[in-house]
Amino acid sequence: MGKFGRVITALVTPYKEDGSINYAVAEKLAAHLADNGTDAFVVCGTTGESPTLKWEEEMELFQVVQKAVAGKAKIIAGTGSNSTSEAIAATQKAAKLGVDGSLQVVPYYNKPPQEGLYQHFQAIAKSSPDLPIMLYNIPGRTGQNLTPETVARLAEIPNIVAIKEASGNLDQASQIRSVTSPEFEIYSGDDSLTLPLLAVGGTGIVSVASHLVGNQIQQMVQAFEAGNTSEALKIHLQLFPLFKTLFITTNPILVKTALKLKGWDIGSVRSPLCEPSNEEVQKLKAVLEKLSLL
Repeated sequence: MGKFGRVITALVTPYKEDGSINYAVAEKLAAHLADNGTDAFVVCGTTGESPTLKWEEEMELFQVVQKAVAGKAKIIAGTGSNSTSEAIAATQKAAKLGVDGSLQVVPYYNKPPQEGLYQHFQAIAKSSPDLPIMLYNIPGRTGQNLTPETVARLAEIPNIVAIKEASGNLDQASQIRSVTSPEFEIYSGDDSLTLPLLAVGGTGIVSVASHLVGNQIQQMVQAFEAGNTSEALKIHLQLFPLFKTLFITTNPILVKTALKLKGWDIGSVRSPLCEPSNEEVQKLKAVLEKLSLL
């Protein structure tokens, strides 16, 4: 089942007309998702538009979502940064709020070498020794890959318990699996790679599509776990067009659009992200209609 469950939703951040956070909608959406296949939430990750959130907004969101899903789902706070001291401060603050874990992204833009990455994550883990930490490898956004060798070293630190592996490279996931203990958990960072990743020893998914099809993703993972691989494959292939369409432009633009189409008062995205083109919206609508989601 994993420390954080199988299906972790990377929660979007809803905004009001004036661009401020709509905490009431965040609360309602989290509660709804917790009843529909979500075991845990990453709050203030990439999908939550963390680069344009202020730390005060993030701390408030952690508390609001925590209250909304208490007893139903866990909270993993996105408190990573490309500044080690800033990540430590945010992680300690979140730990005091009683979150269940922290997501720590590979430092972006400054491209530390592997030793620098090791020291960065080690320092954060040591600063909050009771808080379980999930590493987050997404070279397409950070410009630097966290290698399996470095992951293996980090996995020896007691509270570094998992990785969100979003390199898109299944060989890398296989390598991580072969150099870490079975207790160390590997989560897919791409919805379309959830099923293949389970086959090479993954635990589950940090999902964007679970905002729309959380129950189906949960069924797919459970079918695989139960040895019913043909059923898991059937669900994967059915949802595959949605998985790919949500990413034809920068995430979370289209998942927010999809939620709006489904009647959620989710607001826009913060600049420098922007609204999708008409063509992108039409593609999204076609996929949603085909899956009877509209």
